[in-house]
Amino acid sequence: MSREQAAAAMERQARACADMDAALYAHLLARAAGDVRAGGPCATVIKGYEDSDADALVSLRLLGGVHALVLSGRAPELARFYPSAGGAYRATDAPACWNAFRAVVEAEHDTLRGWLRRPPQTNEVGRANLLLAGLLHAVHEVGGLPVRLVELGASAGLNLRADRFRVEAAGFAWGPADSPVRLPDAWRGGAPDWLREAAGAHPELTVVERLGCDVSPLDPGDSDGALALRAYLWPEHTARAARLAGALELAGRLPARVVAAGAADFLAGITPRPGTLTVVWHSVMRQYVPAEEWARVTAELDRLAAAGGTDAPVAHVSFEPDPREARNDFQLRARLGTGPERLLAEAHPHGLPAWPA
Repeated sequence: MSREQAAAAMERQARACADMDAALYAHLLARAAGDVRAGGPCATVIKGYEDSDADALVSLRLLGGVHALVLSGRAPELARFYPSAGGAYRATDAPACWNAFRAVVEAEHDTLRGWLRRPPQTNEVGRANLLLAGLLHAVHEVGGLPVRLVELGASAGLNLRADRFRVEAAGFAWGPADSPVRLPDAWRGGAPDWLREAAGAHPELTVVERLGCDVSPLDPGDSDGALALRAYLWPEHTARAARLAGALELAGRLPARVVAAGAADFLAGITPRPGTLTVVWHSVMRQYVPAEEWARVTAELDRLAAAGGTDAPVAHVSFEPDPREARNDFQLRARLGTGPERLLAEAHPHGLPAWPA
């Protein structure tokens, strides 16, 4: 990818940030695109990484690296514009904010180059809203068997504890009332009937295993891992930060295992287990997996589906972008065994709110 193509990719991500109420990042990426074209510090930092497979990768890694510096106190002049660090951003702050950002990029070249080698890992807790809905649907279909959760691209494994989150919508609530993770206003217009039925029949779930994979897993109990998770959240999204804080607290009490492996190799070692519903789920990770590997993932999912049965069922639950172009909606899909895949719901990219498909 040429410098011009990298700048154009930043501009596309800037528009996406603007659409998702992140005016600070929208402004910084638009200016960074110009800096890349001009051969400034942003161009120097991303040199050699312009050809990432996904448009958002370079932008999100650069922003995440700078955000980590802000959160760790190494960018005080920039921190005053970041709500996540106690600051505030207004349109009138745009010139001063950009100058501070550009200065950090120039001064912290080596640190930011290191961040460009790290995959973006938001481990967005809000997406558990959709994953849980798909899980409840699958559990209800098989009559309430104990659950074995298997997550692809699990990052720090926060959503492997999703059954301990509290989901709330108009006239609907599911999950422990005292959960440190609350997902309010989860469904636009209220939860769909199929979810109400499943949640009513299964007010609690028995989860017997929480297992995930990631090419570069993070430890939620480690300070560096927690900083990376916080850094990849957008600084204006304070509600997301609060959900993350609650999920980190819960992770300290409820074990889950995330192994360092690619999704296809990891799935090759998974087999159905008698008396247990094995649920393989993932959220907004497919775009980061090369096409050849995803073909292997699909083959492994088909193998698992065929190997399952009445006593050892397998479900596949995904929350991924709508394949139709020019849409910013993401879709919840579920398949039980070798049956047909069902489109159950659509949602905001960060999972809140959702609405019936």
